[in-house]
Amino acid sequence: MGSPVRLVTIADVDVRGSDEILGVSARHELELSDGTRLLLLGDRGWGGGNWARTSISDVQKTARDVVGPDEPFSGRSQEDMATLHWSGLVETAMRHGVVTNVSELRHLPHDVIITARLLARIRLT
Repeated sequence: MGSPVRLVTIADVDVRGSDEILGVSARHELELSDGTRLLLLGDRGWGGGNWARTSISDVQKTARDVVGPDEPFSGRSQEDMATLHWSGLVETAMRHGVVTNVSELRHLPHDVIITARLLARIRLT
């Protein structure tokens, strides 16, 4: 198994959306030096708004936002949330046999890949 080289978020059309109302799903993965990818977060996405007012740059920014860290709640600080987020990602990677740490993951490049289906949907509007 390879070592971590980048984080990848894949943005796609969420099938629960509609022709008018935006719906995007986001899968957050860890890419390794051998080319394999491990799923870190598969339950993220966003909706609402209007397809006609959505741009590729909007999708890229929001995709990075929705894969964390989450906004603080219940008296937690932004740093608390970041610590929880990155520690959780490290635990997930380690369950897959990848040895890493918070510092390494935090400093990896993070690319957003927009699927052809989502690109087509944005361009239709």
